[in-house]
Amino acid sequence: MQDLARLTGFDFLGSTWLSEALFVLAGVALLTILSGKALERVERVANRTETVWDDALIRSVRRPLTVLLWVLGLTHVAGIIDRETGAHALEYAHPARIVGVISCLAWFLIRMINHAATSVIQQRLSSGEAVDRTTVDAMSKLGRIIVLIVAILVILQTLGFSVSGVLAFSGIGGIALGFAAKDLLANFFGGLMIYLDRPFSVGDWIRSPDKAIEGTVEYIGWRQTRIRAFNKNPIYVPNALFTTIVVENPSRMSHRRIKEIIGIRYRDIDKMATITADVRAMLVAHPDIDNDATMIVNFTTFSASSLDFMIYTFTTMTQWARYQAIKQDVLLKVAEIIAAHGAEIAFPTRTVHIEPN
Repeated sequence: MQDLARLTGFDFLGSTWLSEALFVLAGVALLTILSGKALERVERVANRTETVWDDALIRSVRRPLTVLLWVLGLTHVAGIIDRETGAHALEYAHPARIVGVISCLAWFLIRMINHAATSVIQQRLSSGEAVDRTTVDAMSKLGRIIVLIVAILVILQTLGFSVSGVLAFSGIGGIALGFAAKDLLANFFGGLMIYLDRPFSVGDWIRSPDKAIEGTVEYIGWRQTRIRAFNKNPIYVPNALFTTIVVENPSRMSHRRIKEIIGIRYRDIDKMATITADVRAMLVAHPDIDNDATMIVNFTTFSASSLDFMIYTFTTMTQWARYQAIKQDVLLKVAEIIAAHGAEIAFPTRTVHIEPN
């Protein structure tokens, strides 16, 4: 039997190390199953708690832990083979083990950052608290980048590369890359300025008087920002553009302004003073008008066909649809006041004088 195995190339089946290697692999498979069951039980307990960090931790550790167990098991098997056969497998297994452990740890941290950011946003929204998605997203991206860079440097150092040399080379390469991809870097730093200065956040309505840009911010990336226009078309704006244009953020307004010019007939000039006084009194008594803000109701102009007075005031409501309803109510009340004084709102007229022959 041994001669047959040797002739067919399967003589290793009779080796003593094979059973040891199979035992290790079976142990890894068993540990993988047991750890999965244990995490499921812990997850059920964590779901009953109010904190989001335990949920994020459990969801983040599941896959990296499975890969880590197999990395340790396979490299241990490689050590057994190297010990028994002298195949020098350990020369590759040892660095592979270190790289695998570091990679699994970095993978876990990146997943932890992602799940923690998502959990924080969901918890704040479910409790009715305000949440700044832009800040959470920025911190999440920055954390992932830091973890990735540190993991790469540690792996290179473990493999025998000089970290100082790598950093020096990356500095020289960064200069060359900067010239080749200056637009990409400009967009990156533009996105960084958005995250730091926070002129707008996800969900804000923004517009620019310099460019044809107006809509609701949907996503802020490191290269571009996606804005949903009011006609539902997406607008993709390079972040570098925001460093050179003026951006208005109506979502952060404290009040909405009502500014209207209303004209009455010239024959009603004797009623102008009482009309403007009553309009002012109506605005002061209106529950949706801010009396502490600037309020002007004054006769302003002798126009071609009317006597014009200006209404200049601010509402306490900034929501656009509600503001339109308030403005409509104010204008209808103004029309009632004018009619109550026996006056009429003027419209363009022309008088023709015919000279007698």
